Amino acid sequence: MDHVSNPYSPGAGSPPPELAGRDGLREQVRVAIARIQRGNPAKSILLVGLRGVGKTVLLEKMRLDAEKTGMHTLRIEAPENRSLPALLAPQLRLALLRLSRIENAKEIAQRALRALSGFAKALKVKYNDIEVGFDVPPELGLADNGDLEGDLAVLLEQVGHAAQNANTAVILFIDELQYLKEDQFAALISALHRCAQGTLPVTLVGAGLPQLLALAGNAKSYAERLFDFPMIGPLSDAEAELAIVKPARNEGIDFTREAVAKILSETRGYPYFLQEWGKHSWAVAAQSPITLPDVEAASIQAIAALDVSFFRVRFDRLTPKEKRYLRAMAELGAGPHRSGDIAVMRGKKVNAFGPLRKSLIAKGMIWSPSYGDTAFTVPLFDEFMKRIMPGSDWKME
Repeated sequence: MDHVSNPYSPGAGSPPPELAGRDGLREQVRVAIARIQRGNPAKSILLVGLRGVGKTVLLEKMRLDAEKTGMHTLRIEAPENRSLPALLAPQLRLALLRLSRIENAKEIAQRALRALSGFAKALKVKYNDIEVGFDVPPELGLADNGDLEGDLAVLLEQVGHAAQNANTAVILFIDELQYLKEDQFAALISALHRCAQGTLPVTLVGAGLPQLLALAGNAKSYAERLFDFPMIGPLSDAEAELAIVKPARNEGIDFTREAVAKILSETRGYPYFLQEWGKHSWAVAAQSPITLPDVEAASIQAIAALDVSFFRVRFDRLTPKEKRYLRAMAELGAGPHRSGDIAVMRGKKVNAFGPLRKSLIAKGMIWSPSYGDTAFTVPLFDEFMKRIMPGSDWKME
């Protein structure tokens, strides 16, 4: 079939042709943003889920939804090696410059820009990755104490006052929040809390891996009252079928029932995997309808593609000891698993793996669903580990 018209789009953050099963979450965010714009209380929202469930795609769709209603949005991804001030400063500058063009908000937005200048200059010594242009000179004593928690609260208050006068809201859309350092996340939570107390139209819509729940709670004890944490999981069978079948039908192509069932079985309903199987099934098939033998052949290609991209890029970041630990987890199955059982597989006591587990959590490879349990953050990673480290050599140091 025509490869140019192949509708499926596996990729990091690539929007699928059919965003199935997420309408309820989009509506939840829409309502929260509309409420804070009106001065009504609403919690910030943190989307939590494993790799491959479509958090990044959903976050961007929500951001575009907000932009269409006149909101001012910040689009941020939190990598492991950047500070929160460095991420926020350039985006806040752009938002404030836009607000300064609105007559009712011009004066207050200019003061917020002065606060941003003081904020960046005061913190640049501690966070030397801050790079932002200074459009106005700082105002002495405004967000310039050099204390991130206090200064960020003052800065976001000024941003909120400008947005309020412009009859809009400023929404921080931040992806990969689990990579924020705890003290910096605490500062952000504190600043959002201050804005909420003042009914200022500033809020956060973020996304991260499941360890984000513990990170937020450890950062500030009141985080659970400030945020909603909707869990983003795999799609139901009906939703997954829609994500596969509808894009093809829009191009005049059908799947047999057996072909759809095979894709659902192979992908477990994870949106990223659905796109991968859809892409390769389309490429393999000679004509419509796409059949079970087509999907069986495509499965070999889809797994190979995942191995060299989606899985391998994470595997290559691991140390040899971390690889052996994850291979022991994989030997036990998909999980979650008791930490003690993994230690038994490695032939050591459980407390010998404390630092290693901490490192794997920091790298976003595992998380703890409950005390003493360990699970992969990447779906189907257990099967990949068995493919990439076959045999029993992994049992040896």
